[in-house]
Amino acid sequence: MSPQAEERGQIGGQSLPVSEISVEKRPRKGWAVLAIALVVVATLLASGIWFRVRARTTLSAETARLALPAVSVVSPKQAAPSEEIILPGNVQPFITSPIFARTNGYLRKWYVDIGSHVTEGQLLAVIDAPEVDQQLQQALSNLKTARANLALAELTKNRFQGLLGSQAVSQQEADNAAGTYNADKATVEANEANVKQLQALQSFERVYAPFDGVVTARNTDIGDLINAGSNGGVKTDLFHIAQTRQLRVYVNVPEEYSQGITNGMTADLSLAEFPGRRFQGQLVRTAEAINMTTRTLLIEIDVDNPGSTLLSGSYAEVHLKVPTQASTLLLPVNTLIFRSEGLRVGIVKDGKVVLSAVSPGHDFGSQVEIVSGLKPDDQVIVDPPDSLVSGQEVQIVQATLPGNTKGK
Repeated sequence: MSPQAEERGQIGGQSLPVSEISVEKRPRKGWAVLAIALVVVATLLASGIWFRVRARTTLSAETARLALPAVSVVSPKQAAPSEEIILPGNVQPFITSPIFARTNGYLRKWYVDIGSHVTEGQLLAVIDAPEVDQQLQQALSNLKTARANLALAELTKNRFQGLLGSQAVSQQEADNAAGTYNADKATVEANEANVKQLQALQSFERVYAPFDGVVTARNTDIGDLINAGSNGGVKTDLFHIAQTRQLRVYVNVPEEYSQGITNGMTADLSLAEFPGRRFQGQLVRTAEAINMTTRTLLIEIDVDNPGSTLLSGSYAEVHLKVPTQASTLLLPVNTLIFRSEGLRVGIVKDGKVVLSAVSPGHDFGSQVEIVSGLKPDDQVIVDPPDSLVSGQEVQIVQATLPGNTKGK
């Protein structure tokens, strides 16, 4: 074959030059490269779109999550079976009495002063009452005269009764003698009663202690005028005596605790002058009635004080353990919602808010007792916003232990 023939090719039975064959193959290679480029661009575009859709979905979910109000919750705390309440109490003597004079006169001498321990029947003071002494002497003389007249009347009556049998005297004379005797007898009895009265008044010149105790006040001195109040004047208060071996402590218990107060309960007393020390007493009686002014129940606690350690008139804090209802729960006060329809608390259930009506009991300052409307396993919202409504979705960011809000 000649060189010219080699340079020409056979295409479709036709002879073409070699240069034309090269031109035919080049367009096919360009289309392949273009297709590959399009595939790469499409892949990159689809990947970018997918990542953008995924990021948008994630952002929407996060935005929706962050749009939910964040709340802290607390579980109710079970109330203790008994609750200790601290109330003010007034310490008073078991027996206290002012000692007055029963007769008028002047104080001759006193034998005890404040702080003196006395026993029942001990002489405290002597009063000079010369008028009473003179009246007694006169009454004794009148009694003697009356008894003499009675003796004579009795003799006359007996004599007339004897003469009446022989009709030496008339019946009228015998009756007169008997009447005189009866009158004289009544006069003697009246004089005897007068003497006893004056003797009693004279005995009041000596003032004795009515019971064992300590003298807490002496309001008179030697030479003072003593007025028994018989003539309408002010009575003279000589001494004050108090029995302090046992003390009475009176406490006013609020009405809400009155049903837990029973006789026989023990009570502890703490006083500022005895730091860290408590004195035990026993509740012995109650007034069994609520004071309409203070709405409190008056109770009495007796405390033994053999060494006179406690002083009457002291102020004491009385610790009482009052039984509580076993079904009551305790909540922090910052969980309560005050609405016009009543007291509410917000409870989170399945991520949604439920406003529950509750009935409060005792208020302990930082905590309040819930009598009804709450369960021990409820999750109660702390510091609920005023806009909180039932059915609102929320997210819990902090859950504290039952009754503990220190983690807030």
